[in-house]
Amino acid sequence: MTKRSIQRDLIKNNLTSRYDHPTADMVYHSIRQKLPNISLGTVYRNLRFLVEQGDAVSLKLGDGPERFDGHVHPHYHFICSQCGAVEDIEMDELSICSQASKHCSGEIQGHITYFYGLCKDCKPKH
Repeated sequence: MTKRSIQRDLIKNNLTSRYDHPTADMVYHSIRQKLPNISLGTVYRNLRFLVEQGDAVSLKLGDGPERFDGHVHPHYHFICSQCGAVEDIEMDELSICSQASKHCSGEIQGHITYFYGLCKDCKPKH
């Protein structure tokens, strides 16, 4: 059992209160408003711990920076290919695992699906 910390609690609360899927740097700047002496390394370590414990999700979106999601229930993400914004898509889970298992010799235990396109802010610009 790992002992609780004020820093970890603040970081976890920060993640669960937002839907912009922040980078570690974004979390760091947000947390510094409440805890000015926190280091970026502390934020990174705590984010990694939260992911390992299943209290956060790491999103690796192509060449961009790693982003984090404090909402760990199964859901999909939409990524704007222009500005990189990430938003949740709440919908029923796709039956892709059962379809893929017909073509796979292993046991499929889950999947990650990202949808790409232009967000509502970038769409009018094109």
